[in-house]
Amino acid sequence: MNNSVQDTLNERGNRYGDFADHASIAQNLQRVMRAVPAWEGNLSDSQRQALTVIADKIARILNGDPNYADNWHDIQGYAKLVEDRLSKSKE
Repeated sequence: MNNSVQDTLNERGNRYGDFADHASIAQNLQRVMRAVPAWEGNLSDSQRQALTVIADKIARILNGDPNYADNWHDIQGYAKLVEDRLSKSKE
């Protein structure tokens, strides 16, 4: 079964809400994060990327279906990737 791009966009829109609204929420969250001095001063690339993706997942939750467990699971996963890197660096 081969879905068209439009089918995929329709499915995602139903799950996550209007893309422009999602983008606005995500970018506002990221602007706040980037405005903090620690963003460039204390965080590694991995930590910044994890927070960026987590902000995107939060935006999806706020703009779309907050009961879609996959978003919550993904947030845990990105946090776990950073936690694992921190644990390895202490060894």
